[in-house]
Amino acid sequence: MSGKNDFKLLKEVARKTKCRIKINQKKGLPFLMNKYRNRKIFFIVFILVTILMYGTSKFIWNIEVEGLETIDSNEILSELSEYGLKEGTLKSKVNAQEIINQIRLKRDDIAWMNINLNGTNVLVKIVETTKKPEIVEKSEYCNIVSNKTGEITKITATEGTILVKPGDIVTENSILIGGWMEGKYTGTRFVHASGEIEAKVWYKKSEKINLKQTNQVRTGVSQKKYNIKINNFQINLYKSLPNFEKYDTINEEKKFKIFSNFYLPISLGISTYYQLKDEEKTLTNEEAKQILTDKLKNELLEEIENKDNIQDIKVNTSEDEESVQVEVIYEVLENIGTQEKILN
Repeated sequence: MSGKNDFKLLKEVARKTKCRIKINQKKGLPFLMNKYRNRKIFFIVFILVTILMYGTSKFIWNIEVEGLETIDSNEILSELSEYGLKEGTLKSKVNAQEIINQIRLKRDDIAWMNINLNGTNVLVKIVETTKKPEIVEKSEYCNIVSNKTGEITKITATEGTILVKPGDIVTENSILIGGWMEGKYTGTRFVHASGEIEAKVWYKKSEKINLKQTNQVRTGVSQKKYNIKINNFQINLYKSLPNFEKYDTINEEKKFKIFSNFYLPISLGISTYYQLKDEEKTLTNEEAKQILTDKLKNELLEEIENKDNIQDIKVNTSEDEESVQVEVIYEVLENIGTQEKILN
């Protein structure tokens, strides 16, 4: 049977042949509408949800930024907002290319940027600029100056006048190879200085640590508090903060979405409060020295680009009854010469 009218014909045939017909299943929109004809609230809610879904699909409810290494994502989000791209903005009012142009004109630390609108989600991809030292053209006169403080170990010049020698201590911006040459018959003439300068450079840090330590540690007791945020309106589902005297807080926000890129203007906020207690500990002198030495070494290694050129490591300590002072010094061989244009 393919429809209700065919079923009526079948009923007539069954009546004449004195057969009985049993309906096993009813399918189709008419039967569904008939089933729920008395459930008006269901239809009203269904219509309202459909309208709400259609309405929210016209707005942006989530913005993601990818590719940042040194730039703070909050800076980018703030600038996007300044140029009209923020949560709650109509998608039709967003001119992605214009926003990209404005931000790239304003910032020289962004090499490439793309804004992709998908559903109610916006994905912003950024490639940061790699900063390069200023290059002085061969046709221009320049000196070679030091970019760090260090002790000269080797210096050669292919053009220009050497002004320092191995063993000399130089400071930042000292002229190492002058952009001029003296001739018996030509006198002084300016040149584009070039050469190689190697020096011992020192990276050092110093810090003090008290032997009596008071640290805050988690007790293992925690409480969760929830809130619901609808666009910028927040509803707290709790009456008070936790009754812990000391605590730290971890905040999470989970945005509701239907599909992978269809976010809704609704999010669930979860604040987890961890109870803290003071824990006192007295370090031995050796423990304090080791803790600080490891800490300072790790911090200094983050600053040293070519770790293969480390020549020496020195650790100096001093102590009294209450504290220990540690100084760590890395000695590194580096090329410290950089070109500096000679202004006429």
